[in-house]
Amino acid sequence: MPIALALLVVLLNMSAFRGSKVLVSLFALELNAPQIMLGVIVALYALCPMLLALYAGKLSDRFGVRWPLALGSLGMALSLVLPGTLPSLHTLYLSALLLGFSHVFYNVSVQNLIGMLSSPDARTRNFSNLSLMIASGGFLGPLIAGFAIDTLGHAIGYLCIAVLPMVSAAIMFGSRRGLAALSVGKTKTGGEAGYAVGLLGNVPLRRTLITSGIILTAIDLFQFYLPIYGHAIGLSASAIGMVLAMFAAAAFLVRTILPQIVSRFGEEQVLIASIFIAAATYLLFPLVESVVLLAAIAFLLGLGTGCGQPLTLMMIYARAPDGRSGEALGLRMTINNLTHIVVPLFFGAVGTAFGVAPVFLANAVMLGAGGMISRRR
Repeated sequence: MPIALALLVVLLNMSAFRGSKVLVSLFALELNAPQIMLGVIVALYALCPMLLALYAGKLSDRFGVRWPLALGSLGMALSLVLPGTLPSLHTLYLSALLLGFSHVFYNVSVQNLIGMLSSPDARTRNFSNLSLMIASGGFLGPLIAGFAIDTLGHAIGYLCIAVLPMVSAAIMFGSRRGLAALSVGKTKTGGEAGYAVGLLGNVPLRRTLITSGIILTAIDLFQFYLPIYGHAIGLSASAIGMVLAMFAAAAFLVRTILPQIVSRFGEEQVLIASIFIAAATYLLFPLVESVVLLAAIAFLLGLGTGCGQPLTLMMIYARAPDGRSGEALGLRMTINNLTHIVVPLFFGAVGTAFGVAPVFLANAVMLGAGGMISRRR
């Protein structure tokens, strides 16, 4: 399977996934949901990935990536059709749960696929390209969702973005021969089976897994709470979508030059610097209400966090034992989503009691702790 086709699938699915986070936050507010319930919705996104990511990784190691990719994309489409056809707060809960369930099988498999398609020399470039498509999806998804809400309404907005994973599913169902050959020829072999907890005995891998969870939780919380903050200060859905798009544009920009930065300074040094930049940037959000300034701060945050995802992905893949790359990536997603469940529930309670500003401050503290963990040798 050409890597360009795999990257197209990533672009389509990530646009839908990121767009859904704008839609679910604003739709829930439209339906008068309190902030604590928004925290529950965020946690539902992460529940199935936390429980099933390790299994999904083992599945892709053992049986290949085609069916998890195809069925995961189809499930994402179904989860987005539900709120569009049956708009209610209960449907939003079900949609978030089903979207997380479908996304975990697609996401672990596509990360493993990129590693399988990459030689050691090309791995940094290909994982950077993967992250470029994720950033592009983060740019397009919120824009599509924001303008769809303002022009067509929340329910039709869900139906608009549901088209994207439907196209991905069609691509994967039509790629039988290429993926079958790839699964036989390119998967790591020679590894011995072992318990997933044994992977945590690898100290560099364990440190990277923890740092990855902190970075991705901070990114996801920004995706959820920036719309809430924007709504609270009177911004339109289109303006909120544009602020989120600036965040994604910065991530895209920094990832285009990431291979050059890594070759000069090294993976761990770039990762540590990016975490501290993101932590400092989070402190600025509660101080600003201007759309232009919010977009500028979001752009700076995108520069800081934009390095984190590709760096932790390539470091985890490289440090995984032979034959267990999918399992290591699944363990990464399990840890990520454990924090995605605990932290949003806590922040939802904080936001209900004290407003959104403490959520941004707590994010800064969490990222600072991640930077300190990464500095440990």
